[in-house]
Amino acid sequence: MLLPFRTNIQPRRTPYMNYALIIINVAIFLLSHNFAQKSLLKWANIYMLTPSYPFLWQFITYAFLHGGPWHIIGNMFFLYLFGNNVNDRLGHIGYLGFYLAGAVFSAIGHIIAASLYGSGAATPVLGASGAVAAVIGAYLVLFPQTIITVVYWFFFIGTIDVPAIYLIIVKMIFIDNVISRSAQNVAYDAHLSGYAFGVLAILLLRALKLIHEDQFDLWAMLHRWNRRRAYKDAAAEEGDPFAGKISKKIEVKEVKTEEQKQAEEKISSMRQEILSRIGQGNLASAADLYLELVKENVAQPLHRQALLDIANQLMSAGKWQEAANAYEKFLSLYTGYEYSEQVMLMLGIIYGRYLSNKEKAFDYLKKAVGKLADTGQKKMCEDEIKRLEA
Repeated sequence: MLLPFRTNIQPRRTPYMNYALIIINVAIFLLSHNFAQKSLLKWANIYMLTPSYPFLWQFITYAFLHGGPWHIIGNMFFLYLFGNNVNDRLGHIGYLGFYLAGAVFSAIGHIIAASLYGSGAATPVLGASGAVAAVIGAYLVLFPQTIITVVYWFFFIGTIDVPAIYLIIVKMIFIDNVISRSAQNVAYDAHLSGYAFGVLAILLLRALKLIHEDQFDLWAMLHRWNRRRAYKDAAAEEGDPFAGKISKKIEVKEVKTEEQKQAEEKISSMRQEILSRIGQGNLASAADLYLELVKENVAQPLHRQALLDIANQLMSAGKWQEAANAYEKFLSLYTGYEYSEQVMLMLGIIYGRYLSNKEKAFDYLKKAVGKLADTGQKKMCEDEIKRLEA
């Protein structure tokens, strides 16, 4: 048995919409059940989805009903595990719309599959599994390289860290919903439809640039893969070089000295150790090692979340100049970061209060003040500007 129970990233904003969806699901579960008879109350039956003759409202309402305690506990656990970060990335309204659309498309997929197979068309369907699958599909696209800690138990119990892209594709989609289809009361096709909708919808939004750019998401990974493929194809063409083609295959390799190889290995080892320490919750030690890495003059020291965590740690430790350098490095590398105004606010405070550089403080604060959405942060920014002007 394998059960994912923790991710190595946390949302930057409180995921209120995801919390609200969990609370609503639990409340409806409590209101719709006769716990003495272990069954749904009669009024709830009309809100389940019947594939052979569905009412329009059932494409939404079925996703807020659950068959029993373990059914809702499982769905809400996975919604909490994966939904918080997706909520953070899409925003509250966008996330709500995405969640409800996931429920609708999962229902459509289940109805189509039931009509094709000729079975299950008269069996009512309920549960948030399809909508949750859509959220997990979105997580796969937005955070494929994050690490999921998984509990396993066979003859013994332990934990293992697995990249999200492999866990979701291999275990949660392929094994759980394609290979293992033994349970009669599980809507596997609704799950698969949810996953497909989540992946395709987020890829489309990313392609249309309706979601902020992130070089670590699945779209960026596919883009880099395509560039490498195109380069290899071009380098492997055959033909007459004077006719614009290469007469034989040319293998291009970068020649590196032993010193260069050792330096690259050292930098790679330091990066891995920093990430390991962050994963263990030892941010202070990770920040110290980061400062050593900076001395190696590395152009891109860490991925987005790790670098932001390090910058926050340096600030909390009172290492003002190092924190400012880390925040500025972050802004220069990740220009599409959706909360860059918050980073600018931090830089304005550091330069204004601790580094006595009013010019830089004004520059960052004035860039941030018009973009901040949080009223508390906006007031803090305005108060800091007034303080510097006094």
